Amino acid sequence: MNIEEVEKEINYKFKNKKLLKRAFTHTSYAYENETQSNEKLEFLGDSILEFISSDYIYSNYPELKEGEMTKVRASVVCEKSLYEIAVKHKFGEFLYLGKSEQKTHGDKRPAILADSVEAVIAAMYLDGGLDPVQKFIIKNLEKPIENATKNVGMKDYKTVLQEILQQNGEVSIKYTIINETGPDHDKKFEAEVEVNGKMLATGIGKSKKQAEMQAAKKAMENIELV
Repeated sequence: MNIEEVEKEINYKFKNKKLLKRAFTHTSYAYENETQSNEKLEFLGDSILEFISSDYIYSNYPELKEGEMTKVRASVVCEKSLYEIAVKHKFGEFLYLGKSEQKTHGDKRPAILADSVEAVIAAMYLDGGLDPVQKFIIKNLEKPIENATKNVGMKDYKTVLQEILQQNGEVSIKYTIINETGPDHDKKFEAEVEVNGKMLATGIGKSKKQAEMQAAKKAMENIELV
């Protein structure tokens, strides 16, 4: 493990390098080598992550209701999102794993990588306070939060359509993104929905999910179910 490489990835230089090493120390390695694991750091990092993301959503999206803010936070503070951050910053290369985890490719397991992100957040906080942690979290979650706010509060037309169509037995429902236009900061997507190979409708939205929802809504309108 090269400390300097990690620090470059997270854009923070540690005063206490041992804290960073502990953040990447999995329980399997800690048990084999009688040292501290990153479990306690994960616990602290989880709370810090929730607080900073909640504060950011509250401050930047005042139009959202309390329940909508909760949904947005839940969609970005999750294993999938943290795993993507870990992959982006190559955390798998820096993990200390026990022999069993090495054999089973623990450095690629989403749960282990997601936990390492929480541990690194806690280590940064203990070493340098809230400011560097806030910068790291917002830099990595700003875009996912923005995308999540585009879909929050949207009626789940896909589920409704599926339930109605499957009343008389199983059917094959397929959604496909057929077009993508606009610059990165203002994309528009077009999706189509097929049922048993037959195209029912298309929909347009600012995200792929939104486009699929609109396609499902139009499909219900087309077959006079709404």
